[in-house]
Amino acid sequence: MYPFIHIGRFQIGTFGILLWLAAVSGCWVLYKNFQRKGVEADAINVTALATVAGIIGAKLWHVFESPHLLMQIPLQLLLDRAGFAWFGGLVAAILVLMWQGRVAKVGALGMLDLAAPAAAVGYGVGRIGCLTSGDGDYGIPTSLPWGVSFPHGLVPTVQRVQPTPIYEFIAALLIAWYLWQRGKTDRPVGLLTGEYLVWSGLARFLVEFVRINPRIYFGMSNAQVASIGSMIAGVVLVVWARRHPHIIIQAQKRKHKPAAHTVTS
Repeated sequence: MYPFIHIGRFQIGTFGILLWLAAVSGCWVLYKNFQRKGVEADAINVTALATVAGIIGAKLWHVFESPHLLMQIPLQLLLDRAGFAWFGGLVAAILVLMWQGRVAKVGALGMLDLAAPAAAVGYGVGRIGCLTSGDGDYGIPTSLPWGVSFPHGLVPTVQRVQPTPIYEFIAALLIAWYLWQRGKTDRPVGLLTGEYLVWSGLARFLVEFVRINPRIYFGMSNAQVASIGSMIAGVVLVVWARRHPHIIIQAQKRKHKPAAHTVTS
């Protein structure tokens, strides 16, 4: 794998390139969702703010997972190109999207529903950046024929290991497709967000069994504990949404229709 592309004296990180591509892909999906729902919001602005918040949240969550190292080498840990925690990025991006939902007048949960397929696509593409850079997000040693090694990665290994970023990429695209199909018809607000939290949490929980992350809590990694929290929150949100089926995203082009309540959550 190639963590950097060298152009003369300059080098460009492949993780950064794929992160940009993830944002572009997510932005396109969000834009198409805005179009089909008649929402007059700027997909580029929404995506940019959520992406920046997600990166910062992912880095901070990773850093605070190792407080002893933070005290010893704070700058090295903060500026390290490797080390981003999925759950931290998810929480930060959700908070920013909820705020932007109120600004766009579709409601906090309404914006999360609209962004759910885009988030899945962006996450999957971003995982390919982890693969190309070899940043330590790979899995345990394996003898499977599709095992890979990262002798030149940011966190190098010459052993053949599980290509977990590829597993997550495939799972993320399947989740995105499912959510996109579900979004073709009006759903109770919060339902798609809840389903996203359940399915993405389950995918991350399962892939952790072949990841190299240390087991800390009852034989589970930090990410697995966070995944359980994600799934629980998702189930609660799905139940809430099903109990309030009259609350849907009221597209701006349909404001003259009295059939649905405007989302203000």
